[in-house]
Amino acid sequence: MVEQTAAGSPPADGRTRHAVARLLLEQGPITAAAVADELGISPAAVRRHLDVLLAEGQAETRDAPRRGQRGRGRPAKEFLLTESGRARFGHAYDDIAVAALRFLAENAGEQALRTFVQRRVAQLVDPHRASITARRGAVERAEALATALSGEGYAASTRDVGAGAQLCQHHCPVAHVAAEFPQLCEAETAAFAEILGTHVQRLATIARGDSVCTTHVPRTGPVPDQDLIDSNTRTNDQHATDGGQLI
Repeated sequence: MVEQTAAGSPPADGRTRHAVARLLLEQGPITAAAVADELGISPAAVRRHLDVLLAEGQAETRDAPRRGQRGRGRPAKEFLLTESGRARFGHAYDDIAVAALRFLAENAGEQALRTFVQRRVAQLVDPHRASITARRGAVERAEALATALSGEGYAASTRDVGAGAQLCQHHCPVAHVAAEFPQLCEAETAAFAEILGTHVQRLATIARGDSVCTTHVPRTGPVPDQDLIDSNTRTNDQHATDGGQLI
C-alpha cells in the first residue's frame, strides 16, 4: 500500500510530515525555526508541512511569549497539535473504556473505581520502580520517570525550572477517558509523589484542555509517608466532589 496524505503527497512527504507532527507532540508548542533545526530540514519545507497540518485541523498556532524587550513586528508563532492531531498517535478503545468505568462506578461505587485506577497506574509505574528509585534526588528520579513514561507512550521529558523540575507528558493515551474520570490523573499524581519521594504538584493536564500534562517536582522535599499520600488523596476527592479540577 502506497502511503498518501489527504493532498496526495508522496511517501517521503508523508514520513517527513509525520516527523513534524511527532515533534509538535513531544515538544510543542514550538516554533517553525526550532522544528527545522531539530529535523535538519529547511524552514521552507517545515512551513509547507505545517501549512498542511493547519489546513487539516491537526495543528494550531499561538503567539510565542516575548523574551526581553518588546520589539517591533508581529510576534513569532508557536505550533502545537489539536485533539485531532493527537488522535493520529492513538486513543485506543476510548468509548468502551469510558462505558466500562461508568458501569463500574454505577454498580460497584466510587471506591471500586478508585481501586481500579490506582491498580492501573501501579501497573504503569511499578515495572520501572527499580530504575527510578536507584537515582538519588527527586529531580534525578523525575528524569528516569520521564524515560519510563516515554517507553509507555507518554512522550515525556523534564525541564529544569530552578527550584526543581517540570515533568512534561506531551501525549496521554487515556486523555479522553481522564476527561470524564479525573481519578486517573489523581492516582497518577499520587503515584508520582510516592515513587519520586517528594510532594509533587500537577499544574496542567491534557484531559483538562492543556497542551501538555505538567507536574512540578521540587528539587528538595520530604519523603511523603502514607499519611501524607492519603491526605493528598482525600483532598483530591474533595475537589472531585465539589466539581473542582486538580491542580
